[in-house]
Amino acid sequence: MDGTIRKNIKVGIKVLVVQKQDQRSGKLTEGVVQRILTNSQVHHRGIKVMLEGYCRKG
Repeated sequence: MDGTIRKNIKVGIKVLVVQKQDQRSGKLTEGVVQRILTNSQVHHRGIKVMLEGYCRKG
């Protein structure tokens, strides 16, 4: 699946993502999409999502 196209991402699907703090290492985190944060239909670096059970810090 191409994670740079918004229509491929649905709330409730299981995904592998690179969290911001892991961008250098590329470590993947598995989770379930709670919310889609990117508004554009295509984003060259990937569609940003919020995973279930994770909260923003700060």
